[in-house]
Amino acid sequence: METMTDMPSHARTMAILIALCVPGAASAAAQQKTDASFHWAGAMAAGKTLRIMNVNGSIQATSASGGDATVSAVRKSRKSDPASVEIRVEQEADQVTICAVWPNQQGAAGCNGRSNDHNNKHSDNNDVDVTFTVNVPAGVKFEGVTVNGTVNATGLAADAEITSVNGNVSLTTRGTGSAETVNGDVVLRLGASSWTGDLEAKTVNGSVTVEMPTPANLEVRANTLNGEISSEFPLTLQGKMSPHSMRGTIGNGGPRLELSTVNGAIELKKAN
Repeated sequence: METMTDMPSHARTMAILIALCVPGAASAAAQQKTDASFHWAGAMAAGKTLRIMNVNGSIQATSASGGDATVSAVRKSRKSDPASVEIRVEQEADQVTICAVWPNQQGAAGCNGRSNDHNNKHSDNNDVDVTFTVNVPAGVKFEGVTVNGTVNATGLAADAEITSVNGNVSLTTRGTGSAETVNGDVVLRLGASSWTGDLEAKTVNGSVTVEMPTPANLEVRANTLNGEISSEFPLTLQGKMSPHSMRGTIGNGGPRLELSTVNGAIELKKAN
């Protein structure tokens, strides 16, 4: 039988590395800590707002089968205590806000008072990641906000607004909505083609895709620096159109839709 001393030097080195790395990998996997203890449920009538505020982690939202909203949060980490990130619930007459609060934020009064700056000296060593799973009743407005993570809201039945900084954002709703990120793609699928006020689909590094039904009557402004603009809707142009900038009306005009990116394409599509 060949022994370690009989092996060539490069083979002995590889054998030692494997012996050291394999147990280490198993140990690292075993060290991941999870806390899935947070669950909230409550009846919410149409016209109210459910708002989820995160910092590190994703938000996944879908429609609820009944009149109760439900929210679950899973906290994961390798180094820090998952329970060090607090989940707060704040209920007002017309809004329920649920937020993840890291240790450096826990002196703040309320979810809206806490800072979203997770990269300072008080929290650099906290590696907790929070994933929210949300069920939104019909007619309830949804707002999802995170910093480092994706926001994906599908099958909603009312207006919605979703926001990230580092992550893709995607919204599909029978109502209207806005979607914004900085580093990631934006997908906005609307079930309504008329609304009050302005809607936005914006990013800096990523593409922007918006789908809506016909007929549509609105004003469109689209801008990109490194990308192209395309529209499946006939447009009446206002001023000059370039491959990177467009302003015009669809149908008889109406509310404004703002589409913008720096590095990416912009597409305006008809819903199938």
